[in-house]
Amino acid sequence: MEYRKLGNSGLKVSAISLGAWLTYGSDVVQEETSMQCVRRAIEGGVNFIDVADMYSYGRGEELVGKVIKDYKRSDLVISTKAFWPMGDNVNDRGLSRKHIVESVNKSLKRFDMDYVDIFFCHRFDVNVPLDETVRAIDDLIRQGKILYWGTSMWNAANINDGHAMVKQINATRPIVEQPEYNMLDRDFVESGLETALANHGMSMVVFSPLAQGILTGKYNDGIPKDSRYNSVDWFKDNVTEDKLVKARGITKLAQEMGTTAAALAIAWILYNPLVASTITGATKPSQVDENLIFFYVNLTTEINTKIESILQNKPVIKNYTD
Repeated sequence: MEYRKLGNSGLKVSAISLGAWLTYGSDVVQEETSMQCVRRAIEGGVNFIDVADMYSYGRGEELVGKVIKDYKRSDLVISTKAFWPMGDNVNDRGLSRKHIVESVNKSLKRFDMDYVDIFFCHRFDVNVPLDETVRAIDDLIRQGKILYWGTSMWNAANINDGHAMVKQINATRPIVEQPEYNMLDRDFVESGLETALANHGMSMVVFSPLAQGILTGKYNDGIPKDSRYNSVDWFKDNVTEDKLVKARGITKLAQEMGTTAAALAIAWILYNPLVASTITGATKPSQVDENLIFFYVNLTTEINTKIESILQNKPVIKNYTD
């Protein structure tokens, strides 16, 4: 396994990480199978496991916490997040001091551990003063409940504002952003976010590297009965003919290279120097193994040129001021 530094920090994470979104703790994957996936990932060299409070409304954290008791806690990097509603109460959401503090304490109880390595602001909260959010996180860091913090789906302007606030109040700076990023969904990252992150010494750990399975090639010839397409309503709108055409092209290129479409898609993401880790999902242990074979993909300038000729979706870079 390859390990990469998160931004200008001393923390290193595995280039491939495991995420619990839509899978662990849910009805989609049985508990024992979920636990086998987590174990297989750790034993394959994965040290970073990404969770959030709202993944199956806390059950994802409980399952991961149950599994990692069999391993040395200091060998692992465990993250969680807060922002999305966790109940009907008006304060049980967002990035207010009240919700952040209560959310982290509840997450620690579900994990049954003393600290999380990384806490992510799961979105930017326009309804809460930024200094309130940053001060709450900084207090939890000083208490030892959080070691590092990051953002998720914060745009370039949000990132710049966050670092300006950190500097203004002398707080701990964020080291990582978690955006959606893959061959088919590039605009958010490549149209300006990368520049802001590089300017502030932040890395990315990206989610949805396979575009929810489209880039595995599983939808190239139709919709499999056991696919996410048939179990997640919003995903159906994401499977467009344009994306399928691109996925078929990537699959063909991967076959010519003697690898899989998934391995090529993951290798393409990790070729970006700002990416520290790509968060993969797995509903069975064999999928964990498949996600690890990106190491055998040799990306060259020639291959990247072929990839771009297939995708034809490179975004225009926007300018943002610091």
